[in-house]
Amino acid sequence: MKKNWFVAMATVLSISLVGGNAADAAQREKFGIDPRHEEAKRVGFKTSDQKIRWKMVMPWSKGLLFYDMATHFADSVRLASAGRLDIKPFSAGELVPGDQAFDAVSKGSAQIAHASPLYWKGKNEAFVAYASVPFGLDAEGYNIWLQEKGGQEMLNELYGKFNMISFPAGQTGQEMGLFSNKKATTMADFKGMRIRTPGWYMDIMTNLGASVSPLPGGEVYLALERGVIDAAEYSVPAINYPMGFDDITKYVIQPGVHQPAFQCDVIINKDAWNELPEDLQWIVKIAAAETNAWSYNWINSLNAEAVNKFKEKVEFVTMDKDTIIEFRKTTKTYLDSVKEKYPDVKKALDSQEAFLEEYSVWRDARSGVTPWPYETFISGRTTE
Repeated sequence: MKKNWFVAMATVLSISLVGGNAADAAQREKFGIDPRHEEAKRVGFKTSDQKIRWKMVMPWSKGLLFYDMATHFADSVRLASAGRLDIKPFSAGELVPGDQAFDAVSKGSAQIAHASPLYWKGKNEAFVAYASVPFGLDAEGYNIWLQEKGGQEMLNELYGKFNMISFPAGQTGQEMGLFSNKKATTMADFKGMRIRTPGWYMDIMTNLGASVSPLPGGEVYLALERGVIDAAEYSVPAINYPMGFDDITKYVIQPGVHQPAFQCDVIINKDAWNELPEDLQWIVKIAAAETNAWSYNWINSLNAEAVNKFKEKVEFVTMDKDTIIEFRKTTKTYLDSVKEKYPDVKKALDSQEAFLEEYSVWRDARSGVTPWPYETFISGRTTE
C-alpha cells in the first residue's frame, strides 16, 4: 500500500513539474523555442584561417565609459577569434570626426563603428526611437523588444538603406536627471530655465517654456560654471562623476525621464560583413551580445558608487507625481506629432507601444516586491 502511494505521489509531482495536470501534459508543447538551436546542430562552415583587420570609428572620446564599451567589444572579438579578426578602435577625431562615423562606415572607409542610433537623427528621425525615448522603453524593454519583438529587424531595415547592418552592443540603463542650480519639482519651475539636453527631450522642454540647447558634452561644464545654462543632463552617474558637475551645481532633479535607457550598437559596412567568413560573423554577433549584457552590469555597478559620491555635495530632489504625469502627457502629445510627420518613427513607436501594452501584464503580476535592504523594506517601502 505504501509503495503504491509513493508511486502515485511521484506521478503527481512529475506532472506538476511539467505543466499542471495530466491532460495539460499530454496536450501542450514546450512553451517557447530557441530558433538558433537547429542551426547550431548542423554547422555548415569550417574555422577560417584568414587574418582580417578592421578599423572601428566612433563618436566617443577616450576617457568616456562609452569608449570602454567599444574597446570591450573589440577585445571580445579578438579573444574569441584568437586574433584572426583584429578590430582597432579609433576615438572621435583620430581617424574621422565623431559625427562622421556613420558616413565612414556607410562608404566603407571604416568597416565598423560603435555608437548609438540616437546620433543619426539627421539621417533618419526614426533612429532616435531605437536608442532612447522619453518615458519609453527601459533597458529590459529594449533588450526584449530588439531581440524578441522585431525591433532589431526594423532597425536593420533603416541601416540597410545606408549599406549597413547593426547589432546591439551597449546598454547603460536609466540616465541621471538634471544637474541644476535651480530647484525644480513642478511644471511651473521649468518655465524659463536654461537647460542642456538633446534629441526629442529638447523639443519637449522647449514646449514647456524652457530655453534649451544641445551643447556637446565637452562644453557642458563651462556653460554651467559660467551661468550660461541653469541645468544640464549628460548620461548616467558613472559617466557624470568624472565630469565634475557636482562641483558647480546644487541639485540633481530626478528622475531621468528623458532617457529611461540608452542603447548603443555596432554598425558594420555590408560589403565588409558579407566578405567576413561565417565563423567570424558568429563571433562578432556573440561578442556584441556579450558586450550589451556586460556594459549594463558594469555601468550600473559604478552608478551606485557615483551616486554616493554625488550625495556628499549636491541635494537630490524628486519631481512630484503630478509633474511626472504631466510630463508624460506632454511627451505623448509631442511623440504623436513626430509619428504623424515621419512614417518610420510611427512604425517603430507603434511597435514599442504595442510591446509595452503586451508586457504590462507581467510587470503588474510581478510588482510589489523590490529587493530593498531589509530595514528599508520593513519600514514600508516595498516597491521602487
